[in-house]
Amino acid sequence: MKQATILLLSFFFLSLAASAQKTVPNVNVKTLDGKTVNLKEYAAKSGKTIIIDFWATWCSPCKKELDAIADYYEEWQEKYHVELLAITIDNQRALPKVPGMVESKGWKYTIFAGNEEEMRNAFNFQTIPQTLVADKNGNIIFEHNGYVPGDEEELEKVVAKAAGK
Repeated sequence: MKQATILLLSFFFLSLAASAQKTVPNVNVKTLDGKTVNLKEYAAKSGKTIIIDFWATWCSPCKKELDAIADYYEEWQEKYHVELLAITIDNQRALPKVPGMVESKGWKYTIFAGNEEEMRNAFNFQTIPQTLVADKNGNIIFEHNGYVPGDEEELEKVVAKAAGK
């Protein structure tokens, strides 16, 4: 009887944990040329591990993080089949600066623009840079905010694990 109760409780808590899994939310962003993209659908169709990085042109730590990742990104794409979505939360006034900055930095990321309030609510974050990793099934497996040099090494470990390497 005691064993059956333990088994039942174990099953209950495992079910609860599984249902609490965060996934990429059903939220829209825009490409830099104004096309609407649903992030949940995008992640589902990609078949890749997805890094989602929220940033803004005015955020120095954000730019430092994206610069640091740029040094590894091509290698990560080959080794881990990963895609980085750099989602700017710049307002309409600052948004025109984004394409020039991306080009001057040489960032090879997929760049989207999202409404700051919608992104903060959908992904439940307060500060940027905010970095998330979603596995091939759209489950969010890692979240990190802020940036200090070396964070990209931790990020690579997460991406490698998601890729089964």
